Amino acid sequence: MKKVCLGKIVGVHGIKGEFKVKSYTAVDRDIASYGELEDKTGELKFSLKVTGHSKDLLRIKIKGIDDRTKAETLIGTELYAPRGVLPELKTDEVYYEADLVGLKVFDEQKNEVAKVIGFYNFGAGDILEIKLKTGRAEMLPFNKAYVPEINLEDGYIIVASTAMVFFEDDEDLKDAEC
Repeated sequence: MKKVCLGKIVGVHGIKGEFKVKSYTAVDRDIASYGELEDKTGELKFSLKVTGHSKDLLRIKIKGIDDRTKAETLIGTELYAPRGVLPELKTDEVYYEADLVGLKVFDEQKNEVAKVIGFYNFGAGDILEIKLKTGRAEMLPFNKAYVPEINLEDGYIIVASTAMVFFEDDEDLKDAEC
């Protein structure tokens, strides 16, 4: 069964086992409306209740976690829901934004160059955050000009060669002519 990552536990709040969660849902509080969530392996199950906000993160209570020590063991856990419980996509969409996080990034010659580690919209358009094989993180406009192909089935995106110019190390560019 295909699962979609709806968020990630990024910290704890207080001493009673509350979590700070980064939600990937369009409306952040909706993460708790899709029923029981699970970790990537499916071994751990989570019943969520939203208790508030902490900056740009949700505060969440998970049934059965009542102290900070237990809560700290789950930091970094991604929260998944079965794709079937999510709303139908609009006809002009072919994926959920959350599906993009974790995809491999290939250049147009099919060389693996990075991995998608984030998806953002700061008001001026959609942005992918990718982590290059060098370990450096970069931002990339998410549009057809820079990302001409998305293949969710095989788990990758293709980045246009015009975008790759921006990601070359300064060391590689020092001898370049302008």
